[in-house]
This record gives sequence, C-alpha cells and structure tokens, in this order.
Amino acid sequence: MSKLSQPLKALINSPHARPDTIPAPAQIKSVYEKIARDASSKDIALSTWLSLTTAATMTMNSPESLLQLHGIVSRLHASERVYAAELMREVGVKCIGFNGIPRSINCLNAFYAGLPSDVKENLSTVPTRSLTPDNVSGALDRGQGLWKSIYAPLDEKLRKNLAQYHPDLAVYIIECGYGSLFSDNPSTPKPAQVGRVLTSIVAVSCLRAQTGTGPQVVSHVFGLRKAFQDQNAQLEKDEYIKGAQWLATDEGSIWMLEIVDSIVQVLGEGKGTTFAPGLGRQSKL
Repeated sequence: MSKLSQPLKALINSPHARPDTIPAPAQIKSVYEKIARDASSKDIALSTWLSLTTAATMTMNSPESLLQLHGIVSRLHASERVYAAELMREVGVKCIGFNGIPRSINCLNAFYAGLPSDVKENLSTVPTRSLTPDNVSGALDRGQGLWKSIYAPLDEKLRKNLAQYHPDLAVYIIECGYGSLFSDNPSTPKPAQVGRVLTSIVAVSCLRAQTGTGPQVVSHVFGLRKAFQDQNAQLEKDEYIKGAQWLATDEGSIWMLEIVDSIVQVLGEGKGTTFAPGLGRQSKL
C-alpha cells in the first residue's frame, strides 16, 4: 500500500479540521465538582448524574475530561471506582447510537489507557451484546418494546415516516439501535447497567450537547417521562436511578439541560459544541 504524501497528511491534521480529541481545560474539574455537589443536595444517585455528565463529555470528544470526572468520583466514592469506570464505558458504547462510532472509539480508547492500573485490571472483558441464532429474536422484541415505550402513542407513525425517508432507516434504528445497543439482554447482566431510564438521560445529554437536534431532545425528554408513566422504571433498581424521576419533571429537565450546557460551555471554550461546528476556514484543494 502506498504511503500518504506529506501535503495530504498535513491537510488531514491541519488545525482548522480539529483532528484531535479535546484536552481537559483547567476549569472542567470545578464544573464536575459543582455538578457532584448539586446532585448530592438533590439526592440524585451517582449513576444518574454520572451518566448525564459522561454522555455530554463524550459528545464533546474529551477523554482527558472523562479521566478528570472519574478521578472526582473516585475521591468522593472510593469504593465505586471500578463501578464508575464500568458505567462510563457502558455510557460510551450507548453514545454510539447518538454520536456515531468514531467519537466513542477515540474517547473509550484514551479513557481506558488513562485509568489507574488497579481499576483497569478489574474491568470486565466479557461481551454482552453478541447476537446468536438463539438470542436474536429476543433482541428484536426488546427493540420493538423500547421503541414503543419511548415514542408511544406516535411510535407506529414515526416508524412509517422513517421508512418513507429510506426503507432501511426504521429497520436499522429499531432492530440494531434499540434492539441490540440501547436495550439490554437480561440473560447477560453487565457490571454497570444503563437501563431504560439512564438511556433516556444519555440520549438527552448527547443530543443537547450536539446542537441542531431539538426535535430529538424533545422526544427523549418525553421518553424519560414515559419510563415512569408506563412503569418501565420499576424494573430498575432504585439506587441506580434515584433522582431520575425528578429529572423527568419540568424543573428537573431544566436542571439536566443546564448541566449539559455548563459542560459544553467549558469544553467548547465558550464557542459551543465541538460535535459539528464547521471548519474554521475553507481548505483549498
């Protein structure tokens, strides 16, 4: 295979194309600490606010900041160091459905590399999403069930609309996204569960941090509320989602969006999202 020319490599890595992940700014630590204090005062569970902040940070493409966040959690909840890393990794995988594969790969790679060795050595190495002839029908059923849980009573109308845009769009989203990625196989328990409620929180966080996806933010804010209305939340352990029912209220949802905005403000250096801000200048070919 031929090598890339120096001009091509220089263009790929030119500063205006922002080819690298975002370093952790000095003030991000104080932002996370404030979020932790505020969440504690509101009796919001660690898994709830950590899922929210991890998703926003993943969307902003800052693995260095993820390590800062894990360090703060480790200091405040020393016994939860491994659990926190597992939860953050699971959130990172679910972020694929909202942010795409590349950012999750880059963030999870650098996050894993930077973890303390004693944490890294205790992380799970067993995959939980492998599809087999025996479990694929269950994944399809879970995808349909999660889709209906979030979007009812408009679930079928939305599915038909997506199918008009492209015949495979609804198929991929529901069967692969909601069936295999967003929903969890109960027969393969994970060391850190991001279930129905936390997945809605992750969705809101990612989409808010992206910008340009207001309709989807609205859908998933309603999706969070429906988790409690249709009693799906009762299937999850209370200690994992404590405070999430308050986040489903107007007041709680405002707090949630403002938390994401505060992370975007600092990581974006006041310039907004790094998700798709456009090139700083037009390249000349």
